[in-house]
Amino acid sequence: MNGPPIPSEDRYDSVAPRWGDKMRTLGYYDAYLGFITDGEEPAHRRVRVIDIGAGTAAFSEAWIASRGRPASITLLDPSRGMLERSDFALRRRGVEPLLVQGLLGAVDVEVFDVALASHVIEHCDDPKAALREISELLSPGGLLYLVFSKPHWCNAIIWLQWRHRTFQKEHMLELLTEVGFEVERTYAFPAGPPSRTSMGIVAVKSS
Repeated sequence: MNGPPIPSEDRYDSVAPRWGDKMRTLGYYDAYLGFITDGEEPAHRRVRVIDIGAGTAAFSEAWIASRGRPASITLLDPSRGMLERSDFALRRRGVEPLLVQGLLGAVDVEVFDVALASHVIEHCDDPKAALREISELLSPGGLLYLVFSKPHWCNAIIWLQWRHRTFQKEHMLELLTEVGFEVERTYAFPAGPPSRTSMGIVAVKSS
């Protein structure tokens, strides 16, 4: 397979105890909150949400804080350690998630109204295929909130540990269009490490 290797489950398990605090310190929770609340997407609460590559659930927490408790939320991650911490984080908010340990495209789950995917695509062997798999998880008209790594010297440093890809905005927009998404908006994180490492896109699955 082409592309960078996916880090092992053991590597994710080893960083899980510190991951949530690190992400908050670096400003990613606040960045996700700003991304979700920046647009005009309807704040329907009775939606089915999946967080793909959930980590310690910072993206899910931001969704719940801004949109309210969903009808259901599924957390997908290859690391049991990450899932245990994400479960704890959401239960503190009064939400009981469904935990699914596995990789995108290798698990059997329901269809969702909203997919959250932060810094996942850049770790997949075939990003276009991964986006297609995300599309298959969404009902027609479903929303994808995508955060991905963009070219910057900060990502060159992160690459030394995680061997991830980066994407120009135009390339990601092209990939999304090719797999059947319509882009609603792009989002430039305004401050801190997220402004240097990341970009956000909201896209709708075509009917």
